[in-house]
Amino acid sequence: MRILFIAMSGVRVCNPELLAAGLTLPGFVERSEVIASLPSLSLLTLAALTPDDIEIAYHEIAEFPDPADLPGGFDLVAISTMTAQAKEAYAIARHYRDAGTQVVLGGLHATAVPEEALQHCTAVVAGEGEPVWAQILDDARTGRLGGIYRPGTEFDLAATPIPRYDLLDVSRYNRLTVQTTRGCPHSCEFCASSITLTPKYKVKPVARVIEEIRAIKRIWPHPFIEFADDNSFAQRGHAKELLRALAKENIRWFTEVDQSIARDPEMLELMRGAGCRQVLIGLESPVEDGLVGIEGRADWKLRQFPRSAETVRTIQSHGITVIGCFILGLDGHTPRVFDEVHDFAQRTSLYDVQVTVLTPFPGTPMYERFEREGRLTHPGAWERCTLFDVNYEPTHMSAAELESGFLGLVKRLYAPDAVRARREGYFRSLRTRRRRCAG
Repeated sequence: MRILFIAMSGVRVCNPELLAAGLTLPGFVERSEVIASLPSLSLLTLAALTPDDIEIAYHEIAEFPDPADLPGGFDLVAISTMTAQAKEAYAIARHYRDAGTQVVLGGLHATAVPEEALQHCTAVVAGEGEPVWAQILDDARTGRLGGIYRPGTEFDLAATPIPRYDLLDVSRYNRLTVQTTRGCPHSCEFCASSITLTPKYKVKPVARVIEEIRAIKRIWPHPFIEFADDNSFAQRGHAKELLRALAKENIRWFTEVDQSIARDPEMLELMRGAGCRQVLIGLESPVEDGLVGIEGRADWKLRQFPRSAETVRTIQSHGITVIGCFILGLDGHTPRVFDEVHDFAQRTSLYDVQVTVLTPFPGTPMYERFEREGRLTHPGAWERCTLFDVNYEPTHMSAAELESGFLGLVKRLYAPDAVRARREGYFRSLRTRRRRCAG
């Protein structure tokens, strides 16, 4: 039996103006290229769960700009996709299915709309793939593969195998991924990440994380690692145990966290000592009104708002750069928000800024609410779920105002002078802290 794993890599943008502008703005392109080049950790993990008597191959779809070049001769093709790439994934699935090859689709999008996905393939995984992979392989071997596979139990991250990093040509990547946690303790209305796959926040044993890092180091002696978590250090005890172990591995790494780490000096010192170079934080909005109601359990992000500027400065003062993420077009936003984001970034010397357009993804509470309210302007147009294209009607501005305001903000944020000013401010604050510590 031969299995082909296909990762739907790459960043998509429909808006031609934004695409053209982005191609001339190094900061915008830099982060997009990082996201686009990350390998599919889910597929590499399923590959590791595949018995040795099965021949496997892993490819990124970017390797095949012409569908005619897609490799053949496989008994099963497994495709993982997010929403923006879904229609491309469907076309590839039909290409193989129509040729008589069994095809299984999985990932966040397939989990959100499994019945739709099933129209284009043999089988769909709705949820975590690890618990059902053995059944899928057995059914594929015996010709019984079909329908929607849903895990009956929560997957224990302690049972995670070491992903098949050896399948990668590491020269093609500027970083490799390791998962240390899955899920998030927060419940943001717009989030289409791993909380779609699992309702619980769970952690991987530290020893297993270190095993995976060492597996990477065997093929890349001095790697840069991105922790593929939605919120890495929400469980403090696990986080600090992991950081102490990472300090012995001599690696550099990036991760996603929430604002609470800024109020734990020990955590920040451990992070820096363990090789953390940058964190991404979902600040979401530079104005308080934009945060009302977006976190469904306790309005947690709204309660952090008064300290958001302090959060950035505190973390960066420890020599850890921050990518501050903002979502434009939240229900509390007016056209003033574009100036507010720019001013916040320059005022706090944010080292990097990531701006996206609010996107109601299928399977999220936001999508369901916007559908009820009749605010979806392109229902089913998954190719517009890019985080950069508008597919709904905002509350306090028009869709056209959101598009033009976002485009103008991108040009201002990533203009060379603006980027230079922010980074000079970061280094100034770092020097100031070091002088204070020395004194």
